[in-house]
Amino acid sequence: MNGNYTGCVINRIDLRGMDLRSAGVDVRTLVPRAEFDIEAALEAVRPICEDVRHRGEAALIEYGERFDGVRLRSLRVSSDAIAQALSALDPAIRAALEESIRRARKVHTDQKRRDVQTVVVPGGMVTERWVPIRRAGLYVPGGLAVLPSSVVMNVIPAQVAGVDSIAVASPPQREFGGLPHPTILAACALLGVEEVYAVGGAQAIAMFAYGSGDGETGCRPVDIVTGPGNIYVAAAKRLLKGRIGIDTEAGPTEIAILADLTADPGHVAADLISQAEHDPMAAAVLVTDSPALIEAVGLELENRVAATKHRERIAQSLGGRQSALILVDDLEAGLAVVDGYAAEHLEIQTSNARVLAGRVRNAGAVFVGPYSPVSLGDYCAGSNHVLPTGGCACHSSGLSVQSFLKGIHIVEYNEPALSEVAQHVVTLANAEDLPAHGEAVLARRQPEPEVLQTFDLPVLDGTDQPQED
Repeated sequence: MNGNYTGCVINRIDLRGMDLRSAGVDVRTLVPRAEFDIEAALEAVRPICEDVRHRGEAALIEYGERFDGVRLRSLRVSSDAIAQALSALDPAIRAALEESIRRARKVHTDQKRRDVQTVVVPGGMVTERWVPIRRAGLYVPGGLAVLPSSVVMNVIPAQVAGVDSIAVASPPQREFGGLPHPTILAACALLGVEEVYAVGGAQAIAMFAYGSGDGETGCRPVDIVTGPGNIYVAAAKRLLKGRIGIDTEAGPTEIAILADLTADPGHVAADLISQAEHDPMAAAVLVTDSPALIEAVGLELENRVAATKHRERIAQSLGGRQSALILVDDLEAGLAVVDGYAAEHLEIQTSNARVLAGRVRNAGAVFVGPYSPVSLGDYCAGSNHVLPTGGCACHSSGLSVQSFLKGIHIVEYNEPALSEVAQHVVTLANAEDLPAHGEAVLARRQPEPEVLQTFDLPVLDGTDQPQED
């Protein structure tokens, strides 16, 4: 055992006696989160993004040397290197990735949208047409953990949506000659992704936004960037949002578990530890109405963390302000807490788990019952693990096929249908003091036919001349 490990200590918060369902109670202030100062990070990434904008590939190569310790000649990973990574992949890992891909593709295929045509009135209709984004940049982290599963979670929904062009960026690894981790390259190969760049951090997001120059090895700008990353990646996404679309500004990962006395303390502790393993800033929160469960989980954590490979990292996460064992009066109060917290991952381990799950409004993903742990969703449930963090689940969704589609309204009215509603348009335009809007409709009205005055004229045969009076 590493001598740096000093035991697992996790905060305990007692919310009993509080009316947590009251509109005047802000649960977000009762359940702390990790300090995540993205505004400070913005100032750090702004000059990096501007440098990449102006100097392109030359700047990217310099940042690779500075941040990753690798001096690259080319940022684009060759097709031979991608193929080599797949051929060298452990067969068991390949089989697991292939199963993950199969399940994810099955779930995401069912998310495909269909065009909807609505006949508003005879002769007037609106069609909502779903069009895939033309080009996507997918970011795959390469820090504390190697995440080929993130390749699967980013690529599958983009492919199902019908995105024409997909580029992946992942940090260069010094131990692999400046290439991204070979397992990440192998996952790209399994998914048929041929455009991969050895670029990480904020500079990768800038590369996607501005491009990296011309030529076969240069990266063309993309329309949307998706995928998790560290605080600098999140800051770059915030900075460049507008020039590019983004999925979300991913913060530290988090798990909340709503449990009662029927939950297995070992399961609960193992699941809290599984998320704490990601990062010292990861959040692990248990909400329960059972004091006995809290005591049992506390003991399980102490024993399990001590036997875990990344015990120091996990102990930091569990001991941080962002993690806690929370006691409430009943499950109704517990539901109010987890709904207010809006966790990235929410497990429900209660006797009526499915019923409670159906009442959850705010969560990135919900895992129901004792045999649906978050780690299943991380890899092989078929669901997507790129999810909103930091409470953003109250207004945002996880990555899906929809993330790579645009809805376009197509409006088609004929002349009678326009005439029927013209006066309403004119009235509303005048009410908003925009009379030209109404005039644009009135200009399309057919004018009344003119009535011509007729006269009796003499018939001329060509020889007759008009006679003067």
